[in-house]
Amino acid sequence: MKRTLACGLLLLVMSGCRSNQQAEVVQNERVPVISHYVTNNFPHDTSLFTEGFLFHGGRLMESTGAPLELQNTRSLIGIQNLKTGKLDVKIELDKSKYFGEGIVILKDRLYQLTYKNQLGFIYDAKSFKKISEFRYANLEGWALTTDDKSLIMSDGTDNLTYISPNSMSPVKTISVTENGQPLARLNELEFIRGYIYANVYGTNFIVKIDPSNGDVVGKLDLSKVCMTEKNINPDALEMNGIAYDQIADKVYITGKLWAHIYEIDFNK
Repeated sequence: MKRTLACGLLLLVMSGCRSNQQAEVVQNERVPVISHYVTNNFPHDTSLFTEGFLFHGGRLMESTGAPLELQNTRSLIGIQNLKTGKLDVKIELDKSKYFGEGIVILKDRLYQLTYKNQLGFIYDAKSFKKISEFRYANLEGWALTTDDKSLIMSDGTDNLTYISPNSMSPVKTISVTENGQPLARLNELEFIRGYIYANVYGTNFIVKIDPSNGDVVGKLDLSKVCMTEKNINPDALEMNGIAYDQIADKVYITGKLWAHIYEIDFNK
């Protein structure tokens, strides 16, 4: 009887050790949360349904969509005034035909996606004159960024598609994973110091993605910022928009119908 009890206790201890080891492995695999600080805030027009957000040539640019149920919204591209919150509109799409999505600038060309038309537009980045259009096979267009070589596109899935600016054809696709699991609903994108940062639609998280393998290597939890915005502006919707001023090394975030743009600082 004593021997049976001893064996049982030994098995329990061994099982407990294995459980602890497994828990430790899971704990070690968890994506680290990146500490951040809000260093400033600026006004933002609450009619802007933000879809794209970027800095280029010292100017903050924004693109917006226009849900038909929100009559005051428009599909625009413009230059944001951080002092007044007013958007200097340069391009507007017919909202009865197109829902404007993400934008990016590469080699003096401004690229814009539409939501479900499988169609994009190319403009001169200085004059904003339309140059051409392009097609893509992704079922939806969500956001764009660039590594200075390719356009990088999100489509609401866990995939990021790299597109050649010369042929406007896909050159590769990477699947984004968090703790080994596919991470879908990747939305607005920004390329910062060799990593892709992405809003995860419907959450308060921005994830940091290693483009070499698609792994999420860090995440920012911006719940407090979103709560602050909602307390001030109850009509605010999802957080969406990451812009990196490479010259000043500053990051700006905002969201759909938000009343503010927030400047945040973190270890990049």
